[in-house]
Amino acid sequence: MRPAVLFILITVMLDSMGIGLIIPVMPDLIQEVQGTGLSTAALWGGVLSTTFAVMQFLFGPVIGGLSDRFGRRPVLLLSLVVMALDYLVMAVAGSIFLLLLGRIVGGITAATQSTANAYMADISGPDDRAANFGLIGAAFGVGFVLGPLLGGVLAEYGTRAPFYAAAILAALNAIFGYFVLRETVTDDIRRPFRWARANPLGSIRQLGRVPGVGPLLIVFFLYQVAFMVYPAIWSYFGKERFGWEPATIGLSLALFGIMMALVQGGLIRWVLRLLGERGTVIYGHVFDVVAFLSLAFVTSGTVALILTPLAALAAVITPALQGIMSKAVGADAQGELQGALTSATALAMILSPMVMTGTFAAFTDADAAFYLPGAPFLLSAALIVVGLVVFLAFPPKRALVPDAG
Repeated sequence: MRPAVLFILITVMLDSMGIGLIIPVMPDLIQEVQGTGLSTAALWGGVLSTTFAVMQFLFGPVIGGLSDRFGRRPVLLLSLVVMALDYLVMAVAGSIFLLLLGRIVGGITAATQSTANAYMADISGPDDRAANFGLIGAAFGVGFVLGPLLGGVLAEYGTRAPFYAAAILAALNAIFGYFVLRETVTDDIRRPFRWARANPLGSIRQLGRVPGVGPLLIVFFLYQVAFMVYPAIWSYFGKERFGWEPATIGLSLALFGIMMALVQGGLIRWVLRLLGERGTVIYGHVFDVVAFLSLAFVTSGTVALILTPLAALAAVITPALQGIMSKAVGADAQGELQGALTSATALAMILSPMVMTGTFAAFTDADAAFYLPGAPFLLSAALIVVGLVVFLAFPPKRALVPDAG
């Protein structure tokens, strides 16, 4: 593996780890700086998480657009340096408002997945992009697994230890990138930065004008909303339906993350060769519907643990869709495209937890007309069906265009 690609994958992994790494210590840390009980700490924890997602939604296109103008290298390296400094600030924060500021800056610096994807698109041939996007998805999955595990271990050394660790990792990766990352944005594909295109809605609107891309953006967003059912309600679902303890919930999520990494890092290449990008998207949607329906009605905790890693077999959808859309926009718009997709994912992270937890509460409340803890999975299955219908109704365009707007 080329050192530059390894740097990109580590960067994405750190973005993913940065979320989970601090989760184990957040309840104690918030109580420490606020002097309040757990319930109030939970409310502030929700505020911090939502703030992080909102920043990613707002700044995904900005970071992507800046990388189209100034290059991938300076954007990625500067983001890592700021990320390291941000974690140091959070490590010494003595107030909830400084933690909030840290999450604001952290959400911005972690919006570099759009630039990482754009870099991968720059160095990949059109037919290799989907598989290489899968590597990025695998790196995200590895970070999803390692973050909470490493955070839990470091928490034994105090509530601040995970922040110092995250700062060191970000700084070391910035140094590594300084020596191995070459610039891929040449004068031939460089384009001016425009705020009209760098905001989430403007970016999506511009890309929606490219033939065939608009429907694909809808499919991508619906999939992200459906997929977010796992982090949104899995711990509540496991406890309510099976009486799982936190260790079992953590194990199940680790199994899912590991399988997701294997699927997007290796299996997707075989699936793409066998089915092509369009067939891979269709397969992923059909498999997801089956997985969500199974989880909605499962009553055995053992069966649920078996289904959890199997459900990750549908994780081929995202890189296949990215590959199709990447072919439909010009070389000078790869950053903008990936920025729009980052915003779509962040928006799903904002909306889905509210919708999914609300659905879970409605069907598990003592006064619920019909008891079904798996109701959110039924909703996700319905969203996947809608997405598949849109995908089939609007076949992707394969023709390349010079510019996205």
